[in-house]
Amino acid sequence: MFLNGPTRRSAALGAALTAALLGLASAPAAQASASAPARVPTARPAADAPEIPAANVKAHLNQLQSIANANGGNRAHGRTGYKASLDYVKSKLDAAGYTTTVQQFTTNGATGYNLVADWPGGDPDHVVFAGSHLDSVSAGPGINDNGSGSAGVLEVALTVAKSGYKPDKHLRFGWWGAEELGMRGSSYYVNQLPAGERSKIDAYLNFDMIGSPNPGYFVYGYDASLKSLFEDWFTARNIATEVDTEGDGRSDHAPFQRAGIRVGGLFSGADYIKTDEQARNWGGTAGRAFDACYHRSCDTSSNIDDKALGTNSTAIAGAVWKLSGGSSTTPPGGTSFESKVSVAIPDAGAAVESPLTVSGLTGRAPSSLKVGVDIAHPYRGDLVVDLVAPGGRAYRLKPSDADDSAADVVTTYTVDASAEPANGTWKLRVQDVAPQDSGTLRSWKLTF
Repeated sequence: MFLNGPTRRSAALGAALTAALLGLASAPAAQASASAPARVPTARPAADAPEIPAANVKAHLNQLQSIANANGGNRAHGRTGYKASLDYVKSKLDAAGYTTTVQQFTTNGATGYNLVADWPGGDPDHVVFAGSHLDSVSAGPGINDNGSGSAGVLEVALTVAKSGYKPDKHLRFGWWGAEELGMRGSSYYVNQLPAGERSKIDAYLNFDMIGSPNPGYFVYGYDASLKSLFEDWFTARNIATEVDTEGDGRSDHAPFQRAGIRVGGLFSGADYIKTDEQARNWGGTAGRAFDACYHRSCDTSSNIDDKALGTNSTAIAGAVWKLSGGSSTTPPGGTSFESKVSVAIPDAGAAVESPLTVSGLTGRAPSSLKVGVDIAHPYRGDLVVDLVAPGGRAYRLKPSDADDSAADVVTTYTVDASAEPANGTWKLRVQDVAPQDSGTLRSWKLTF
């Protein structure tokens, strides 16, 4: 459920806070004190997911439409249009540097195909997996169901390559065959996985219909943390969400879930009818289906809402970046030190610090010191977060932002700490600079 952020402080207060923080960042270097705050070097934050333009995703949809047009009007299991669709996606991924695998299976007397693409690198024991079904029904080209999810996942995968993103966790993407016959392709994939390989999948994210022409914004509710991840993303953009019930158990997340793998995902609605309240929240037309062309011949490239397509594709990227770059995985070869001592963060109060003693290392800290932070707070825009080195120098990890109404700070920052000795007592300093909310520093970690 979407919760509007409560009425916050005045714009003047927000401007004053911003000005004060900018002044702090540009002050001359000095030892931190009450009368003369130190200059705070800016840390490089963990990579943020780039925006995914709807036009890029639609270009893939136009190709899938052309494939359907050339192959009897559909891209269904066992038909030439499906294999041509898979070949198109595979060619894009191969050119981008992915390792692709085509998996064959037989169902309903015809050969089916799954396509799996692995991005090189990342911890192979922690896999973030995003997927969609690529097949249509035989009645039509299936551009929303599910060209939209397939094209969105494809463009996110290509953006990983184009941006040079280096995730901590291993990234895998999948396009499933024969979903319209009962999740046959994804079931085959999961059933063929050894138990040890299943246990390496931290999360599977499914995207089945993300561009419905009368769209809703539905979030899978099976896993609380994955549900919150998507809800927070949409809330930060003032977009209401609801937990999906229409697609419950009816898409390719189901085989993964049955195997004990955490699942999440997005859905823009099929043949359920949009209510008055949903129309008020999302626009569109109440009393009509989210997709009146669901499983029909009119599910063509004109059966797409561009805004929903672009928004949901960008949300996919946000989830992939967030989950794969999180602080829970230590990069291979890294040495980590972690504090799990809970520290209360007072409302509009003095800064609090959590110490962490590092020992047993030699030389200086690295130029890419990883700082994993887990802070619970209902309005993270109130928070200023610094890393304080053993010698007292402060590195700004996060400034305050009066417009950032999302909850919690759970991320990893990268700091050039090469001027600092590795050993000693490091501190994470957190301050709530605006009234109305308090929070808790749950844990933090340094990885050298």
